[in-house]
Amino acid sequence: MRHNSKPENFERTNRFHFLYIFLLLLFIFPSLCCLSTAAKIDDPNPLRFQKEIKRFAWQDAKNSYPEQAVLFIGSSSIYCWKTARDFPALPVINRGIASAQISDQNYYYDSIVKRYKPARIIFYCGDNDVAAGKDTVQILADFKTFTLRLKKDLPHTNLLFLAIKPSPLRWWLWDKMSQTNHAIKNYCKHSELCTFLDTATPLLNTKGLPDEDLFAEDGLHLNSDGYNIWKNLLTPGLVKDTNQKL
Repeated sequence: MRHNSKPENFERTNRFHFLYIFLLLLFIFPSLCCLSTAAKIDDPNPLRFQKEIKRFAWQDAKNSYPEQAVLFIGSSSIYCWKTARDFPALPVINRGIASAQISDQNYYYDSIVKRYKPARIIFYCGDNDVAAGKDTVQILADFKTFTLRLKKDLPHTNLLFLAIKPSPLRWWLWDKMSQTNHAIKNYCKHSELCTFLDTATPLLNTKGLPDEDLFAEDGLHLNSDGYNIWKNLLTPGLVKDTNQKL
């Protein structure tokens, strides 16, 4: 008499499927954990800028700074910008710090932002953050920290974020920079704590690549022609805002 082997085969198949799924999860689960908890990049030591902060304090002690100023802060793209020359009719303060990241702006917030009680802040930073390996989530979180602190301390100060620029030297990072720009633009739109200005697209040529004629020899910083583009983008809004406050 022949026994029915179907239940036994069915049970064996189920055991095989269970083992297969178990092994699959064993190998995949750690990878999923890594994706969901991407390692946060450590902030650089802000004390590396003590010399610059002391220089700012010395300048403030030597010369009175204007009230209701237009404060330019951020990294080397602000530091290298001759803002007083490009905006001679405005009460400009420049506190750019070469190589700075947004975490540095947060650390020195009291020294380079709060003390001046500016009417408007022009903010360019994030370029070095992406280059250091920080992702969009971390950069946006740092920027949110800045905006919430500013809202609490100086609720009437207008904050303008200049888009992270596409440069020849860091073009290979542009996808990440563009994602960060998009995230900050959305945040500004929905939070109403800041305004996003697209200062990136005008630096691209007809092929969609960084226009090398607008950059210095290092391929990273703007030259005078590049800064002229930024100045022309900023001037209408700054002049209008200043006239409204007069």
